[in-house]
Amino acid sequence: MVQALVVYESMFGNNRALAEAIAEAVGGVAVEVGVAPEALPPEVDLLFVGAPTHALTLSSDATRWAAATEHADGPLVSNGRSMREWLANLTGAEGVAAHPFGTHVKVTWPPSSAARSIGKKLRALGCVVGEPKSFKVTGFTGPFAPGEVERAKLWARTALSGAPAR
Repeated sequence: MVQALVVYESMFGNNRALAEAIAEAVGGVAVEVGVAPEALPPEVDLLFVGAPTHALTLSSDATRWAAATEHADGPLVSNGRSMREWLANLTGAEGVAAHPFGTHVKVTWPPSSAARSIGKKLRALGCVVGEPKSFKVTGFTGPFAPGEVERAKLWARTALSGAPAR
């Protein structure tokens, strides 16, 4: 049986909701990046990694601060370690099937997103990386565009069906 782990960074709760939906779809566990293990447990064969898109990529200290001061009307979901930091320290991911995802407010050209940046970092860690997926929110703090959460669940189930056991 495939063991799935969904690690997410979320400022306003959108990526948390997405991660929870993905975990439910694949029978996995969703974990906020601040408490995610730095050594991937050996029983994990399927990894989903998601974060919000900030300035066309993964968040940085500066973009997290800007989001918090310009858009937050309450506490942030992820206010500790960032996805960028977690990926820089992650071990034990070699050969794991990994699927990057993220949220974005609008489509840009050339297409760029946190999901693409996550995918590059996962490849560098030796993961077998699926196509990055981005899911649209209608504003900086959400909500999701119609149908996006269901699209994420379908995408996750498709990833599960093609996941090789480690």
